[in-house]
Formats: sequence, C-alpha cells, structure tokens
Amino acid sequence: MVEIPTSGKVRLDAWLWSVRIYKTRSAATTACRAGHVRLNGEPVKASQTVVTGDRIRVRKDGFDRDVEVTGLLSKRVSAPVAAKCYLDHTPPRERVVIPQVPVRDRGTGRPTKKDRREMDHLRSSWQGPDTEL
Repeated sequence: MVEIPTSGKVRLDAWLWSVRIYKTRSAATTACRAGHVRLNGEPVKASQTVVTGDRIRVRKDGFDRDVEVTGLLSKRVSAPVAAKCYLDHTPPRERVVIPQVPVRDRGTGRPTKKDRREMDHLRSSWQGPDTEL
C-alpha cells in the first residue's frame, strides 16, 4: 500500500504529470507556459508549488477540467493511486448528437426530383452547431 503525503510542496508540472493529467512532464510544462493551467484562478508557471487544498483548472482537448489537490505526489504512480490524490469537480460534458448522412443504395441511379426535395428538406430542417437562432 502506497502512503500518499498530504503535507509539503510539489512543483505544479510534476504533480500534473504524476497524477496522470498529462502524459509527460514536458507536456505539463508547455501547457503552463501556454496559459492552459490555472492555480486557484490565476495563471501560473510550471515551477509554482502546489499544496493540499489548491484548485487547479486545466484546459485540455478543448475542455476544462477542475480538480482539487488532496495528496501530493512528485513521482508517477499507478492510476488508482493517482486518482486518490485529487477530487474531480469537473461538470459532466454535453453529449453532441451528430446526424447520420443519408446513404443511397448502390445501383439505384441518380436521385429523382422527389428524392432531391426530401434531401433538401432534411438539410434545411437540421439546426447545425454553426447556425444562429
């Protein structure tokens, strides 16, 4: 059983790497430099120290992830142990439904005028993500 320390200080980039939010420590450092990581609401450098109770917001893959530090790690550990070192306060993601593209059977020939009207009706009735209401 691995004992998780809760006192002391750890570098932010090392902590993000050790709890498996980023695959490499250099990726965590790059994210800090780019401004994708905030510590208690403020942009930070990778060398900033993290203590228990800090809130970290990470922007990764187009989504924000909000975590609270509950344990300090400076070395990479297994995923179950790493999951015990933070509380995830991230709200659930919205499900995006992508409509299926209509496919015509092979060998049916060109669409008739009636088929084209139905396809145009389907295209005009769908409210895409780029359309404004």
